[in-house]
Amino acid sequence: MKGLSKPAVVRHKIGDDSDGQRVDNYLLRICKGVPKSHIYRILRSGEVRVNSKRIGPDYRLQLDDEVRVPPIQMSAEKSGPAIPHGQDFDIVFEDEALLVIDKPAGMAVHGGSGVSFGVIEQLRRQRPEARFLELVHRLDRETSGLLIIAKKRSALTALHDMFREGRIEKRYLAMVKGRWTDILRHVKSPLLKYLTAEGERRVSVSPEGKVAHSIVRLWIRWQNFSLVEVELKTGRTHQIRVHLTHLGFPLCGDDKYGDFPLNKVLQKQGLGRMFLHAAKLIFQHPLTGERIELAAALPPELINFVLRLEKNESREYGTEVSVDRL
Repeated sequence: MKGLSKPAVVRHKIGDDSDGQRVDNYLLRICKGVPKSHIYRILRSGEVRVNSKRIGPDYRLQLDDEVRVPPIQMSAEKSGPAIPHGQDFDIVFEDEALLVIDKPAGMAVHGGSGVSFGVIEQLRRQRPEARFLELVHRLDRETSGLLIIAKKRSALTALHDMFREGRIEKRYLAMVKGRWTDILRHVKSPLLKYLTAEGERRVSVSPEGKVAHSIVRLWIRWQNFSLVEVELKTGRTHQIRVHLTHLGFPLCGDDKYGDFPLNKVLQKQGLGRMFLHAAKLIFQHPLTGERIELAAALPPELINFVLRLEKNESREYGTEVSVDRL
């Protein structure tokens, strides 16, 4: 059959780079172009074997495991949407263990949920020689800023532990509607995930939710808007967006929890995205223990919105804060 690669059983020996990885994620990584649904089907059917035994998708691979991958037929001419080559990411930090980029808004960190490709897929395409590239954490699609990618499994597992234990300092800049008055405020409202009638994921403040802790610092306040810095002590889904909206200060441009009439006005004025930016990371290097402090300036579209406020509204707080610092 012309245009089809001949399928065959393949056996992989697990090395250091895949030790500890879930088998479903391993297969998604090595079987490029194969739909996720097909990967899970061959796992459920028992066609994938580890050391000649059936395993579930959550099985964690171990050093020297032998993984049997069944014949998977792929079209040589078309194996799904092409990953574009044009996106160049701003690299903030890189060494042999880590890569930290300044992610642009509007790009998912990984493919799935209606997105054919994301940051991690593009990085793997741009760096075919890289043996290991995995996301350490997530950013919402419309959030810009610092994103950590591990280049070694040892770095990945160490950083996961650091995130879980709260040993990585994460600070975001957010523009909210309204006059935020507290110079510093601890927000500890628990958050609960749920699905809407349309099947979309949402989060709300609920006593039945998980513990969530945000520290909000006021940077600049104008007559109708406030620029705040939010330090995350926990990393719950949509934490900043839900905490601030719950308090009556929705993020500008937030299409899930925001002020929708205001968003339409702001879009006409040039703010076509959510004003949330991962601006700062402080942590110890997972392998060397060296203190790493990284910062990403606000992207131009957010700076322009701040400049518009500076022109049209008088400041009520933050005279010591220079726009150049942003």
